[in-house]
Amino acid sequence: MTVKDEIEDRLTAAFRPSVLQVVNESHKHAGHAGDDGSGASHFHITIRAEALAAMTRVARHRAVQKALGDLNQRVHAIALDAG
Repeated sequence: MTVKDEIEDRLTAAFRPSVLQVVNESHKHAGHAGDDGSGASHFHITIRAEALAAMTRVARHRAVQKALGDLNQRVHAIALDAG
């Protein structure tokens, strides 16, 4: 299973989103800090879920990070568009 698949599975299980798009943007950061050469270091996540809608921006980010658990240690950067 790829890191992208793991992200999708965990966020789907945690929030049952109406919209979930996970884009691997690691290729844009090749050679930069945090690029470990795995091709799975930088992601952009767009998620829409009823459970997130009522939260503040900071609370949404914290909830997503909690749902991702140990993946936060394996991924260098996540750009998050949540609501």
